[in-house]
Amino acid sequence: MRVTIPFMRGLLAVIVLAAAIVAAGCGGGDSSSGGTATESSATPAEDWANGVCEAFDSWQSSITEAGQGIRDNPTEEGIKSAGDEIRSATQTLADDLRGLGRPDTDAGQEAKATIDQLATDLESNLQKITDAANNASGTAGAVTAATTIGATLTTMGSQIGTASQQLEQADAQGELADAFAQADSCAGLTTTS
Repeated sequence: MRVTIPFMRGLLAVIVLAAAIVAAGCGGGDSSSGGTATESSATPAEDWANGVCEAFDSWQSSITEAGQGIRDNPTEEGIKSAGDEIRSATQTLADDLRGLGRPDTDAGQEAKATIDQLATDLESNLQKITDAANNASGTAGAVTAATTIGATLTTMGSQIGTASQQLEQADAQGELADAFAQADSCAGLTTTS
């Protein structure tokens, strides 16, 4: 039995749901974590996995809350507020992920590089969210903003899925998978296959 690292894939469903809530909210219908590890120091693998899961759990909660906020208040103000919340949560996630350092595993440096690239990829979406929220003026602007934010969240979901696959490929010894399976913060986010 091999433990896999699908916890990030589970986030995809949440992101797609949040994106749908964002889009539906404007349709008019009913619609943290890591330490201060440096580049040269290694973080125990289980601590690293806990940090990853804590960071994503916090981000996931914020994204879901922002999506619900748009659904509850599909106005220019509601979209701007949700955009600010998504932007802030994503920046915090990127910072938290970078702060984790590298896990103390054979694939530790590759895992760190993957997570750092994910943080960079997620940050690259922040300007799209900012611009969309700032341009949410009137009904048409609000619908356009919600659509753009939803599409950007979908892009983020794809980036998370890619990072998850890269971590699994780098983890030939299964050390990261074991760490995620043992990390308390990851309970319910990992599966066995």
